[in-house]
Amino acid sequence: MSDPKAAPTPRGAAVGRTIGIGLMYGLWRPRVLGAWRVPATGPVILAVNHSHNIDGPMLMGTAPRPVHFLIKKEAFVGPLDPFLHRIGQIEVDRATVDRTAIGHALGVLENGGALGIFPEGTRGEGDFASLRAGLAYFAVRGGAPIVPVAVLGSTERRGRLIRGLPPLRSRVDVVFGDAFDASGGDGRRTRKALDEATLRIQAKLTAHLESAKRLTGR
Repeated sequence: MSDPKAAPTPRGAAVGRTIGIGLMYGLWRPRVLGAWRVPATGPVILAVNHSHNIDGPMLMGTAPRPVHFLIKKEAFVGPLDPFLHRIGQIEVDRATVDRTAIGHALGVLENGGALGIFPEGTRGEGDFASLRAGLAYFAVRGGAPIVPVAVLGSTERRGRLIRGLPPLRSRVDVVFGDAFDASGGDGRRTRKALDEATLRIQAKLTAHLESAKRLTGR
């Protein structure tokens, strides 16, 4: 078992990106739109909708920068445990306030890295209908802009080998939106301020998803 308390490294995330590029472009046909909208340097949060099991790896393989994802601890089983830690991913216990994971995520932003988050918390409809407050906390506390990302794959069951995955060699659209500041500009970090930030974020992410669907015809 790897040590979940070990901080993720930029080198690990860079290795993860290389692996992601090989796997995602080898198994599917990604079409990446708007990657230039991701700031080339400095802290940034990539907020991704979550409707397929490959959404995280797909973003790791298509984003213009290495990404450290917050991933539920249930995924860290068997050989995946040391592998995910070595490629710079962050194990998080969703059943409690995981201060270790929070510290690692803030550390990524403090070091000018890219943090990947599924704002909905778990795989579902991927429509940003239910957001958790964690995204607002990291954006406000870490002083990082948010880039909305829509991963849109085929919803057809035909051709699927594994439930929750798009058919192999099918096209998957990854659409990056404009970066935005989630804070209210007053520096507040109160519960009310985070709740207000969450509402602003939800509106931005939902609008981006709708725009991405129109753009791609999904």
